[in-house]
Amino acid sequence: MPRIPRSPASQGPVTLAMVARRAGVSPQTVSNALNSPDLLRPETLERVREAVDEMGYRPSRAAQTLRTRSSKLIGYGIQPSQPGTAAPIMDRFLHALSQAADEAGYRILLFASPPGEPALEGYEELLGQHEVDGFVLSGTARHDPRQAWLAKRGVPFVGFGRMWSGRPVGDWVDVDGASGTDAAVEHLVALGHRRIAFLGWPRGSDVGDDRAAGWQRAMRRHGLPTRARRAQSVDDIEAAHAAVEPLLDAGATAVVAASDTLAMGCYQALRERGAAPGRDIAVVGFDDSPAAALLSPALSSIEQPLEAVGRECLRLLLARMSDSGAPPERVLLAPSLVVRDSVPGTAPGPDGPAAG
Repeated sequence: MPRIPRSPASQGPVTLAMVARRAGVSPQTVSNALNSPDLLRPETLERVREAVDEMGYRPSRAAQTLRTRSSKLIGYGIQPSQPGTAAPIMDRFLHALSQAADEAGYRILLFASPPGEPALEGYEELLGQHEVDGFVLSGTARHDPRQAWLAKRGVPFVGFGRMWSGRPVGDWVDVDGASGTDAAVEHLVALGHRRIAFLGWPRGSDVGDDRAAGWQRAMRRHGLPTRARRAQSVDDIEAAHAAVEPLLDAGATAVVAASDTLAMGCYQALRERGAAPGRDIAVVGFDDSPAAALLSPALSSIEQPLEAVGRECLRLLLARMSDSGAPPERVLLAPSLVVRDSVPGTAPGPDGPAAG
């Protein structure tokens, strides 16, 4: 078949009828080629698809919505990053989620969510306008109102983060923070460290408590004391700087932090003492934010598999859209320890490995 020239831009948007005329078929045949290709003979389908490609035809989203009652849009509420924290890491997750959605024929519709506790306003507005087919939630918390609210209305959703309350509401994908901090302690113990401290968030933070539990589990497994080895801070560099001081005073040779932000506070405290991360005290962060590799010395950190989280969230949401009665599915992914200069090859001082 000869190559079909594109319609000049002056003719306006290419329509389904124009494609039908060019391919020598009816408009219904073009519609079938786009939506029910199995109804057509292979040679007819090939002719129509070539006309679609050559003319640059794009189906109307409005027409698709009327026909399928699907907007092909997935809502995601995005919160601003807080001052005093490390560079945000959610861009990696959002890129992976968007890419997976694109491959499935969907688009991610971002809307602003206020900082702090999850709120319903943006979700109510979008549903009121019938603009989305489902939602991806992040920042899930124990008293999060969104899951029950969406479930009551039959709106498909998936959470990046456990629902924590234990109630069987909704599908979720999460990162096993406890296994990450457990692995960090294992690595430090193998290097000879015995005084391994934990700098975490205030108790009651579900994600923070999960990360603290992994540190505590590994310490007990090796018979290492945890008393006076744990401190807490809000996720702020200056606050973490003050909170880590008692741990350093107590002789910690390594600090595992619940975030890269807290680890940066530890860096500041060490430098004020004339000490150096890595040389004098081993430091491990969590999240492997973009800033981790840029610090001097480069920060060892626990990397979340955010690309896999994004893909799994989209998979679960599409499955929920097609089968609303299926039992909830939960996916827990393991993070990995990225070792850099802030963790030297041996423990410093008297807690180093025995000779020979």
